[in-house]
Parts: sequence; structure tokens; C-alpha cells
Amino acid sequence: MFFALTDEQQAFASTVTDFLAERFDLEAVRGVVEDTDGDGHPLTLWKGLADQGALAVLVPEEHDGLGLGLLDAQVVARALGAGVAPGPWLATVLAAEAVRLGGSAEQQSRWLPALAAGETVGTVALRGEGGTWDGSGITVDVTDGNRLSGTASPVDYPAVAGLFVVAATDSSGTSGLYLVEAGASGVSVRDQETYDGTARVGAVEFADTPAEALADGGPDVVAALLARGAVLNAADLVGVAREALTRTVAYDRDRTQFGVPVGSFQALKHALADLHVAVTMAEHAVLFAAHAVDTNDPGTAVAIAVAGSKASDAAWDATGAMIQFFGGIGFTWEHEAHFFYKRARRRAPLFGSAAEHREHLAALTM
Repeated sequence: MFFALTDEQQAFASTVTDFLAERFDLEAVRGVVEDTDGDGHPLTLWKGLADQGALAVLVPEEHDGLGLGLLDAQVVARALGAGVAPGPWLATVLAAEAVRLGGSAEQQSRWLPALAAGETVGTVALRGEGGTWDGSGITVDVTDGNRLSGTASPVDYPAVAGLFVVAATDSSGTSGLYLVEAGASGVSVRDQETYDGTARVGAVEFADTPAEALADGGPDVVAALLARGAVLNAADLVGVAREALTRTVAYDRDRTQFGVPVGSFQALKHALADLHVAVTMAEHAVLFAAHAVDTNDPGTAVAIAVAGSKASDAAWDATGAMIQFFGGIGFTWEHEAHFFYKRARRRAPLFGSAAEHREHLAALTM
């Protein structure tokens, strides 16, 4: 079977990539990274993504979205990874997915158009500090009256979110998803430091906070949301990996030692060739995982585990090589290599580390 993106999907990817190159390049990224007191949410970028339909990609058409699938959404995630773009795109898209998958008609009508248009920033609070991403790491409890207590951490962009989608467990240990609006009583946000300047994260504390249960947001929807998060995070990672490798190859073609390009040295050529193979395999693994989710393929769980592990490894290796193969300049603050390196390091464990995905894969195939 020949498997590739459609012309429309490739055009969508190019649109986002071109927008970033023209309107939010690495100098703009540097501005966010170096503004350590800022919220990390540049409105010019946010508005541009909304105008491109990047926020509406998974929202149904009847709620002012594009009504596309995860295969389409992953091309946006990959482009944002390649551009090391800041902002709460993934958090907002996942919040919208939670409402789409588990919300009532009223909940969908209320929240999906605003999330699709970028009028509301969403985020997801799905685990506690150090907890696993398999649904067992939830540390927020819910009472029969839909009151939440506990702390979720880390949460992406909690300081700018207007809507929190919170995973919580009831007294029987059953997990579910709950909606909390910013400013609700008992909600407090504590900023957390992160070495990845292209993101802002924090801990969100709930103290007897009133919440609204998603109508059908039970354990199956929690698992579905985590699966989608794993695929989109892996897509971001392969975007980071491919761009890091591309920039490294271009630099080492021009950089010379002993009067010849360093890229002509056999040891370097072999290392870069190995990285190219690894990144390519990770890219295809992510494509198939997104396709598997869209089509309810019986091998979806395996596909996600493969994509998550390969994407994490590829991003880790490609960005590490970027630092090394750029030579002395690659270690400096002035060079952009550390944007890619730090983003890969932060994102690699999200929605399951490579080791966790491999353990899951082993369990699935025994």
C-alpha cells in the first residue's frame, strides 16, 4: 500500500510553515525565549494560526471548524515543532478534542467555536507531578457534587487559559473529564520554571473547585485524549528532529576544516545518514499512528507506542547532534541550536517517554 499525505494536507503544512517563516521566525522565537517574565503567548502568532485554521483543524464544521482528522492536525504540529514555535496550540487543540469527544451538544456549542477561533485558550490538566501518562497518574479527586480537589502538574500555559479540561477520579477510582473556567473559586496557578523557553508551564491547584462534568467524558474518552496527545506531541518532536538535522547538514556542507567541508568526513557522513534514517522512520511512524487513530485501526495502540518511542529518540539524537556538529558556536546562547535541543528534551517525556512507550509496546505484543 502506498501511504502519503494528500496534496491538500501538504498544502496545509506549507501554509503553516510559510506563515512561520514570514511572520514568526527564529528571531521572534528568541524574543519569547528571552522575555522570561512574559506569558509566552504572542498574540500575533496566535491570531495567525487562527486565521490559517490551525486551531480549528479537528473541530466539526457545524461548530465553525474544518472537520478534519488527526492526520491533518499532525502536519500543523510538525510545522510548529520545526519552527520551535511557542504558544498553547497543542493545549487548546486537546481541550477542544475533549469537548468534541465527550461533551454534550450544549457543551460543544458553547466551547468549540470559541476554541476554534482562538477566542478562548484551552489547556488540559491530565496528571500529577511525576505521574504516568497512561491514565493512572491522575492526582485530582472529584466529589459527587462535581467539586475538584488536588494538583495537576505540569500543565501547559495555565496562566493564559480560559478553560481547563481536568482529569479527575471519583470515590470509586473511575476517571473522567471536567471543565473548569478560569477564575473559578479554589483555582490557583503556580508558575514552574522550564529550561525550554518556547513554553510556559505551571501547576494548577484545585481546592473544592466547582466543575462541570463532560457528559460522556469517562475513562474511554480520557484514554482517547491521551492517545491524541501522544500522536500530536510525537509530530512536534519529528518536526524538531527534521529541522535540526536539515540545519546541521546545511551547516556542515559549508563549514570547512583542513580546506574541505567537514560534511565530507566519513565519520560525520555516516552519523548524519543514520540520523536521517531514524528521523524518516519516526516521521512515517507518526503518520501511521495518526491514520490509525482516524480509522480506528485495531493496531492503534501499537502504532502510537511505536510513534512515541521513535519520535522521542529521533528528536533527542538529532538535536544533540546539532549541538555537537555545529562545533563551538552550537554551544553558545547566541545560536538557535539550544531552542531545538531544549524543546526536544522537554517534550520527549510528554504523553509517555520513549522507555514507557517501549514497555507498553512489549506488553501489547507479548
